[in-house]
Amino acid sequence: MGTVVALTGQIGGAKLVDGLYRLRGKDLAAIVNTGDDYDHLTLRFSPDIDTVLYVLSGMASPAAPWEPAGESQALFATLKKFGGPEELTLGDKSLAAPLLRTAWLAEDRRLTAITLDFCKQLGIGARVLPMSDDMIRTYVLTEDGEVSFQEYFTTLACEPVVKGFHYAGAEDAMLTPEISDALDSEDLEAVVICPSNPYHTIRPILEVPGMREIMRKRRAPVIAVTPIIGGRALKGTAGKIMTELGHEASARRVALEYLKLIDGFVVDTADAAGADDIRASGIEVLVANTVMRTVEDRTALASAVLGFAHSIRERRLQEA
Repeated sequence: MGTVVALTGQIGGAKLVDGLYRLRGKDLAAIVNTGDDYDHLTLRFSPDIDTVLYVLSGMASPAAPWEPAGESQALFATLKKFGGPEELTLGDKSLAAPLLRTAWLAEDRRLTAITLDFCKQLGIGARVLPMSDDMIRTYVLTEDGEVSFQEYFTTLACEPVVKGFHYAGAEDAMLTPEISDALDSEDLEAVVICPSNPYHTIRPILEVPGMREIMRKRRAPVIAVTPIIGGRALKGTAGKIMTELGHEASARRVALEYLKLIDGFVVDTADAAGADDIRASGIEVLVANTVMRTVEDRTALASAVLGFAHSIRERRLQEA
């Protein structure tokens, strides 16, 4: 067994990362989207990073994995009494990571170093790596202009029609040494693109200069898992965005978003009938249960993905 690198964000991505972590432990590196990061009341929030940290550490609320279990809103309720913000209610426990993150960034510490320190303190053996130490922000292009993803998601409740995306700062960002080391590892077994929104979660990661190139040069198969099941996303806005961009909301469309980058694609059993259409694009396909309702589901899907990567690698060796 070798090391595994996962590109991830959102709840579905965090769940699959948890399954991979249960199988690979310290031999897992999760590259996490930071395009959705935002500042609020002078604090730096990294929603995708914190969700992964909560899930891997066992802190996550079963009903709301983006926050710790037993969350309360006493602080923000009091802030409102003093005239504070009305539109965003955050939990008290959820403020711990942003408070420390903001303080340490002010001391010129790298976001990667801060996140790895969080991993150490929380007892997480895997490496949770921000996609870059440089600031990248995802903006949604709508009929009424450009808005930050945070405004689109919270204030506007995802209602505006999406016309496109802008990944501000991506062109000047740099890969971190930790990401380069993970993807250049001699024993790299697989690169897994988790079931996350391909536009505002995975695409920002791929927009970091050098990311696609280093993935193409890798010696391990790249496997993507669909976030679309039966024409819709279980969570999030992927299906809505696909339709508004003029695409069909389907697993096949997600696969095409990663064309020439991935070797294999995992579709849910509900979409087994469309597997051959994806294979026609030159992508190998695995049909599996991708709905992760339990810890066992997460581990089973992770095992299936790694087994799929192993079969692709073995076939390559035989052909060579």
